[in-house]
Amino acid sequence: ALIPGLVGLGEGYPDAFYGETLATMPVVMDHLLGAVVADALDTSTPAAAAASLTAIGAAFDAAIRGHGAAKCALDIALHDLVGKATGVPVHRLLGLPATIPPTDFTLGLDTPEVVAERARRAARFPALKVKVGGPADLATLEALRGVYAGPLRVDANTGWTPETAGLLIPELVRLGVELIEQPFPPRRYDWLLDLQAASPLPIVADESAVIEEDLDALVGVVDGVNVKLAKCGGVGAAARMLRRARELGFRTFLGCMEETSVGIAASAAVASLAEWADLDGCLLLADDPFEGLELGDDCRWVLTDAPGLGVRARG
Repeated sequence: ALIPGLVGLGEGYPDAFYGETLATMPVVMDHLLGAVVADALDTSTPAAAAASLTAIGAAFDAAIRGHGAAKCALDIALHDLVGKATGVPVHRLLGLPATIPPTDFTLGLDTPEVVAERARRAARFPALKVKVGGPADLATLEALRGVYAGPLRVDANTGWTPETAGLLIPELVRLGVELIEQPFPPRRYDWLLDLQAASPLPIVADESAVIEEDLDALVGVVDGVNVKLAKCGGVGAAARMLRRARELGFRTFLGCMEETSVGIAASAAVASLAEWADLDGCLLLADDPFEGLELGDDCRWVLTDAPGLGVRARG
């Protein structure tokens, strides 16, 4: 144990799209831990602890490129551990405020009728994120507009062609869509550039914006980027990537995978750096094994003064 008597909770969501699986995670985590010197973690003061977490994150990045989910699991656990050791919540360790944007709620691909019914049940949320990329996209959005009046955020998950996007965008504007996420394959910067130039709606890169070093290639190509802890490597990496994105003039979206309250609490800690938040992963689970993270009436995750993540195992 790094700190006797204390346990840090962490979570990483491996996605084969980014080259990670349940088999790669433990191998890479062992490799990452081997790259950190034994006395790297200094919890003498919150400032010293924050500096040591930054140094450990740099050691992780130097040890292996990518593998964001493995890095994320360890990084979140270390931030939770340090927060508990110093008596400081993670957002304060990072020098960030507790005020964050509300989360939207995600609706998966299905028939227009089913998606509309899900939207009706999610009417409390100030915005809905809608997965699209099929022949019924327009019918689905029309059905949603029949039951929900708030902003819609469209996520095409690389599923459109330029022709499809060109035909749909005027309809999306008419239907009050707020943004379009990753319409094309990750490296089709030419398509993204042309679409953003023609689109009155912001185009937000997701699969094109995995780690901080991806940002430079997207300047002038898209209006926004979607940062996810499991893509970029955890709490510290997300804070750095969001700050850099803002410096470069991007609009910032903070997303998630299908994580428990551990991953969502860690994401919420950096959410003040984002304009838009899609942090509903734990709300989509039938049985979240953790408790302590609360969603306010305004659909904002509540960041408390509890040390670390403020999350604990149920029971």
